[in-house]
Amino acid sequence: MAFVDNLTHSFKNGNQLIKLIYINSGIFLLLNFLSIVLSLFNLPHTTLWSQLAVPAEVNQLVYKPWTVVSYMFLHQELFHIFFNMLSLFWFGKIFLMYFSEKQLVGLYVVGGLAGAAIYIISFNTFPYFLPLLSRSVLLGASGSIMAIIVATAAKSPNMNLQLMLIGNVKLKYIALIAVGTSFFSITSENGGGELAHLGGALAGYIFVVSLQHKMDVTSWVSWVLDLAVGVFGSRKLRVKKSKNYNSQKMSDADYNMYKAQKMANVDKILDKIKTSGYESLTPDEKKRLFEQGK
Repeated sequence: MAFVDNLTHSFKNGNQLIKLIYINSGIFLLLNFLSIVLSLFNLPHTTLWSQLAVPAEVNQLVYKPWTVVSYMFLHQELFHIFFNMLSLFWFGKIFLMYFSEKQLVGLYVVGGLAGAAIYIISFNTFPYFLPLLSRSVLLGASGSIMAIIVATAAKSPNMNLQLMLIGNVKLKYIALIAVGTSFFSITSENGGGELAHLGGALAGYIFVVSLQHKMDVTSWVSWVLDLAVGVFGSRKLRVKKSKNYNSQKMSDADYNMYKAQKMANVDKILDKIKTSGYESLTPDEKKRLFEQGK
């Protein structure tokens, strides 16, 4: 049981990025396990997926409204979830350099909702998709992840990423290639998924632009989640003060000096990323940047 205990500890103590990856992976394993068990008894197992994936037809969606959220945590194939979670991990870490963990979860949800909206609207609007309307469903976290990719590219377009066999590539080019590939693939077999990518990309761009105008399009997600935690009675954390608490308090001047020095160090690290890329950072610099992001 040590393995299970380690997983539980990692989930509880991990940041929101790790928790999103765990939730996606857990749902994938659970549904595939149930699917195998049902198949062994010759029982229908496709119902598991059909009740959680977003149907393109509005008449079906009316009876399954929860699918606009559940679909973004749903994967059927191993390679599908592997590459999605790998992308979420990579770009999620960059996202947390500039934004908060609550905004990461919020954009994940908003990007997924935007992807589902573009998918449903397109399949019910364009004649090309009408023959597929009644039997088309959408699943996967790709729309949510695309939102995070585009948001990071919009925030730091000139950041260099080291890609295998290619070398340094600016983040803005990676985002442009991803969006362009999805656009030119909307008439492919995975047209629904590509439309969801575009919806997520649009949400990621709007998120960054909205912050420039002192608005946060993800704030309502945080409000809903906080409300849900309150309703289900999450225990409040109690902080025990040490005996030397009062003697360790800093004056306002000392605190302001400490804070200014800390921000100056972070600015130096960000400048280094812009000029030499994230991989040029030392382990200590990466740790300090990660702690500041939290």
